[in-house]
Amino acid sequence: MHLSRSRAFTLIELLVVIAIIAVLMGLAFPAFQSVQNSAKRTQAKNDLVQIVTAVSAFYTEYGRYPLGAAASGDDYDYGATRSSKEFFDAIRGIDPVLNPRLVEFIKPPDAKDQNSPRSGMGSTADGQFYDPWGKPYAVRIDADYDGQVGNPYSAHAGAVPKLRQGIIAWSYGKDQRSQAGADKNTGDNKDDVISWQ
Repeated sequence: MHLSRSRAFTLIELLVVIAIIAVLMGLAFPAFQSVQNSAKRTQAKNDLVQIVTAVSAFYTEYGRYPLGAAASGDDYDYGATRSSKEFFDAIRGIDPVLNPRLVEFIKPPDAKDQNSPRSGMGSTADGQFYDPWGKPYAVRIDADYDGQVGNPYSAHAGAVPKLRQGIIAWSYGKDQRSQAGADKNTGDNKDDVISWQ
């Protein structure tokens, strides 16, 4: 009688295959993260352009910016230092006081997870527009209508201290931090996404 032996993988062969797969995954993961972060930066830039365009259209429609009665000065900020609910309610056509014709200038999607919003509008009570990393977009408006706003990145960098624009918007990027007054291309500011360049 002749018995046939079936061929099978040895434990060593299986471990080698698993090790090769692990090395390949280790090489592919950083590349995947880079592509994912690039997509988030593109999404943030698109959102910022939409915000600036919506405010410009609001200004064309009403001859003023979507600002409450307390707003004044070149550097009236939303998102970074104060809630942007009032601002976004106005340009979304929800606030009949600031936008009496209820014209919808922007229609951002709702965030998928309202408990931890990313890439979209927070809850109705929250009213913030969140970047892809989960922080509200910062918006600066020329509340005194002199045609310029302060550059948040130029205080100590020797760059242009005032931007000749009525509105600017930015995101703090992946690290969600900003170095106040520093140059846009250094330290924590390197990954920030801005609307004016």
